[in-house]
Amino acid sequence: MAESNRPGMRRALGRGIGALIPSNAGARRPPAPGDDAGPATEAATGLEVLRVPLDTIDVNPRQPRSHFDQEALEELARSIRESGVIQPALVRPLEGGRYQLIAGERRLRASRLAGAATIPVLVQDMSEDAALVVALVENIQRAELGPLEEARAFQQLGEEFGLTQDEVARRVGRSRPAIANSLRLLKLPEAIQKDLAAGRLSAGHARALLALDGEAAQRNLAEEIIRRSLNVREAEAAVAARKPDPAGRRVVRADPDLARMESDLGRGLGTKVRIRTGPKGHGRVELEFYSDDDLARLVGLLERVPRSAPKSV
Repeated sequence: MAESNRPGMRRALGRGIGALIPSNAGARRPPAPGDDAGPATEAATGLEVLRVPLDTIDVNPRQPRSHFDQEALEELARSIRESGVIQPALVRPLEGGRYQLIAGERRLRASRLAGAATIPVLVQDMSEDAALVVALVENIQRAELGPLEEARAFQQLGEEFGLTQDEVARRVGRSRPAIANSLRLLKLPEAIQKDLAAGRLSAGHARALLALDGEAAQRNLAEEIIRRSLNVREAEAAVAARKPDPAGRRVVRADPDLARMESDLGRGLGTKVRIRTGPKGHGRVELEFYSDDDLARLVGLLERVPRSAPKSV
């Protein structure tokens, strides 16, 4: 099947690219003798679709994506041999008639596998930093990054461009809690990050492990999750059973509904939630925060929760 946007995928990419590429910027036609494709107008950006030799395109060394599934690349290469590249790649011009890839490395790799000599591209003049923003947003919105690659992309957007988590969330069409949860994965021990990158653990498993104190406890439970093939809910229950209460006693979570409520509330707030029950239906709800900004975010979320009107006596 030729490469295209998958059904149901968020369309924030088009909005993000449009915001980053000036609408009045013209295409720069490369010196490509014998160009047999001819320029075509790309209505979405106002740029021309051009065909350039593959060997004139350099990949961006700061590209956030590091893993490309070989089987999927070979499938795309077969499609390219039959139908060509449907969606142009995005490049920026360099000196000496060369180009740097901004978006479309999968198409570039598959075209090389297919034995193609040229590839259709949009050529856009932009700075190296602006090109990196587009590359990050493109990869994130296409859902082509693994959990750790995505977390590093969010971190890169924040650190290299001075963006807050709210600004990163707006750029990529995600919620602030989703960004915060993703960044927390980078705090995991290296061994667990390797399990996550290899697919032995999911992002949900990894977020559950973050609630445990100490690398040893996290690694031990990660090994148990893999060994027993625990799902995320079971992993969360296992974490809850290992968490001591403030008095130092181990809390055994016998009620799966309580664990589910903790999990659902935690996902909604973007942090770890613990529900402590006591006699006569009393108890407390504990929320974790990781910085002053994170505390302010939680307070803001709770202040926006609608309050029910008091019942008349």
